[in-house]
Amino acid sequence: MDLQFHWARLDALSGIEVHELLKARVAVFVVEQNCPYQEVDDMDLHAWHLRARVGGELVACIRVVDPGVKYPQPSIGRVMTLAKFRQRQLGRALMAEAIRFTELQFPGMGIQIGAQVYLQNFYASFGFEAVGEVYEEDGIAHLDMVRHSPARPPFVPTGLDRPNLE
Repeated sequence: MDLQFHWARLDALSGIEVHELLKARVAVFVVEQNCPYQEVDDMDLHAWHLRARVGGELVACIRVVDPGVKYPQPSIGRVMTLAKFRQRQLGRALMAEAIRFTELQFPGMGIQIGAQVYLQNFYASFGFEAVGEVYEEDGIAHLDMVRHSPARPPFVPTGLDRPNLE
């Protein structure tokens, strides 16, 4: 399966692309999960949106919210695969791409997510650790999880790093 990733800010997407993205998210998060809530929110305006396609067809999406909007760190959310494309391990590829992108865009910041509790092991497999207690959001049990930034190499001073004391 040739999975193609497309990252964009909301204002860089065409009206048709925005419609396709939001239609898919509402289909999964509101209709399938039978969870009436305000799916489209202002965080969309402060996020990078990943659309995954196979043969030109939208199969999955995710968003990365800028640091300081939802959490101090950047946040990955709205992780979804359309029903007819599930059971193909696309969620793993989607999450790996979101982590890669987030760490490039916001190096050294780590990533925080609000995970549905039943997906805790999935996110843990990517290095996310649970923090805090389980809470309810829109009638679904959630848990905050954090993935710490990759270790930076130790600082090795060079002659250029020494202050000029003369």
